Amino acid sequence: MSYLESRIRRLPLVIGPDPRRVLLRPFIPSLIVKPLAAQEVNPRVLSLFSRVMHLDENAVEAKLAEVFADFHERHQKIHDIFSERFEQIRSFLPTDLELSESRRLLLGSYFTNEYSLESTALFNPGMVAAPDQSGVKAGELRFFLSLRATGEGHISSITFRSGIVNLEGEIRMDPVSRYVCQPRPQPAARYDTATFLRKLQELGVEYADARSALHGLPESFLMEDLVNHVRRLRTSADEPSVRQAGERALMLARANYTVRFTDGLDISEKILFPFAPSEVNGIEDARFTRFQEADGSISYTATYTAYDGNVVLPQILQTRDFHEFSIRTLNGPAIRNKGLALFPKKINGHYVMLGRQDGENIHLMFSDHLHFWYESQILLRPSQPWEFVQLGNCGPPIETSAGWLVITHGVGPMRKYCLGAVLLDLNDPSRILGRLREPLLRPASDEREGYVPNVVYSCGALLHGKNIILPYAVSDTSSRFAVVPLADLLNEMKT
Repeated sequence: MSYLESRIRRLPLVIGPDPRRVLLRPFIPSLIVKPLAAQEVNPRVLSLFSRVMHLDENAVEAKLAEVFADFHERHQKIHDIFSERFEQIRSFLPTDLELSESRRLLLGSYFTNEYSLESTALFNPGMVAAPDQSGVKAGELRFFLSLRATGEGHISSITFRSGIVNLEGEIRMDPVSRYVCQPRPQPAARYDTATFLRKLQELGVEYADARSALHGLPESFLMEDLVNHVRRLRTSADEPSVRQAGERALMLARANYTVRFTDGLDISEKILFPFAPSEVNGIEDARFTRFQEADGSISYTATYTAYDGNVVLPQILQTRDFHEFSIRTLNGPAIRNKGLALFPKKINGHYVMLGRQDGENIHLMFSDHLHFWYESQILLRPSQPWEFVQLGNCGPPIETSAGWLVITHGVGPMRKYCLGAVLLDLNDPSRILGRLREPLLRPASDEREGYVPNVVYSCGALLHGKNIILPYAVSDTSSRFAVVPLADLLNEMKT
């Protein structure tokens, strides 16, 4: 153990997965459970409908009362959810009869299921100061913690916790609600055809196919325009590759959307669950930063990875209040691979971001536009045995008086993950001022077992007073906190 590691204090607090936190999701019999499993008529759907229709009204009301008795305490507004679910599947049902409310609700319940968001893991935490600091005592800071929740089918989503940290690094977590709530998504207002053409090429679509697929659309279009356009392509386009390009354009459009939560929710009740087709296999590793604009205004910006089972799509998420979130795709040839992290402010008039475009080294990027990134340069290569396999960042850089502090992760023998750190110049982040030779944090003896053994990992630390508060994942299963004295960390990098 190095001197620095001996100075780090691990807090006893453990944030583990809670299988009781369940979300109501659409369910179609015979289909694999996925967030966006295709709504379709199949023999089992029709058989189930027929069985419910053969029940007399007394049996319907009795069964519905049993369902409500079983589940009403586990969910808020379950009546409204069943009613909405029925409307979603109404077009699949072979009848025009007007059904009683009880039968509609019962049918809605048969096409709904509970999904345990974090039954498998609750990990890869990131930490930011909360927007509202009212009522906090002197020396304390209210924070929000974002976490990757993973449940059945290894589907990941973004969930939140909150708490208070004092100057000594002691943490009090707020109570966690029993309920979770999913917001309603809305498509982006308009889409730019030229941007779609470039993005399709970045995703590997041939230029000729992309151009043919988008031919006939105006310079900017609405979601409705694209849906109708792609519907025509499915029957009129001769080349399968052109039809596939159209479907990919539709996927991109659906990956740009806004969600808004209902008023009055606690932060722990808010869940960002996969919505777009590009996210069907999960939303991974959100790296939130409290971004300050040149005019002093504050927004919270996070990069994350959307995964549809085949394609990794880097996305960006923005909010000012953790109530409404805008989700957009990141564009440009420099946007590749996972692990993007945005600096918390512009440097010399440019947005700056870290990435790992080649899967091995940490890269540095500059851009005049937040959503477009064209070039990157290698900033750090693996240099120590504990990071020989690959390097990556562990969240957005932290501004200190000595420079930009970047928490890193390195992978060594037996795929063991350790955390490190590097210091970059405040005005020229391509200039390295210091770097740890030994790990900042490595898996302790009681942190080596889990869904993925021998891993410590973070998506964002926080500077408060003289300490770095470092939330970190334990073997891709749960999350803990470490308190790192900033002065000791900086001194170790200088030596």
